[in-house]
Amino acid sequence: MPDNVQPTPQREYFDFENEVAFVSGAAGGIGRATALAFAQEGAAVVVADIDEAGNRETAERIDALGSDALAVTCDLREPAEVQAAIERTIDEFGRLDYACNNAGVEQRSVKTADLDVEEWDRLLDTDLRGVFLSMKYQIPPIREHGGAIVNISSGAGIRGFPESGYVAAKHGVVGLTKSAALEYADTDLRINAVCPGIIDTSMMDRVTDDREGGRQSVVEQEPIGRMGEPAEIANAVLWLCSDAASFVLGHAMVVDGGQTV
Repeated sequence: MPDNVQPTPQREYFDFENEVAFVSGAAGGIGRATALAFAQEGAAVVVADIDEAGNRETAERIDALGSDALAVTCDLREPAEVQAAIERTIDEFGRLDYACNNAGVEQRSVKTADLDVEEWDRLLDTDLRGVFLSMKYQIPPIREHGGAIVNISSGAGIRGFPESGYVAAKHGVVGLTKSAALEYADTDLRINAVCPGIIDTSMMDRVTDDREGGRQSVVEQEPIGRMGEPAEIANAVLWLCSDAASFVLGHAMVVDGGQTV
């Protein structure tokens, strides 16, 4: 070993004991899986969603794991609601260490010229503006103690396919992540993104309902031969938040079973 290289000290990389995580879109799917994963590793978790009932169920599952939970009903398109959610987090737990900005909506399958302006606005407001507003209010408290933010983009954030509004929003999430990561690179805050492939969630159920061949036609796009599980994306989020990823910054991590290889 070269003289200037020191061995990495052994540590529990996934130890989030006494720390606080904020997860949006937590009423189900990737958001719920991520919130539960943080809780399993000892974090107190704030779960935020516009779906009050589903969000409350996630909080109850966190409580059952023995971790502290706070459920906040929040429309991430509204600055005042996002700010209030972060303020409640600080009021309840006194700090914020990690955030996973996951909330998003899908696009119905139409070509660009047939995409309603209102639908375009809905996609950009939720999938991109919501991430911006979340980071705007998360960054100051996380910087106080150091921590990490992970934004959920999509395989649609790194390549094109025929759903232009959704693709534009998810590309925007990757660009926003990279720029913000550089802005805070010299602080104790790391910002990264995860780009999931085809994941078995209620959103995917809605998407496949409109497609010829349904679920099977979608599964056939995956070299691995199956859809991913929400917990597999949660694992990537926790790794990016952990000490194991201490040198990872501004990265868009693709977790897609080989779809974009």
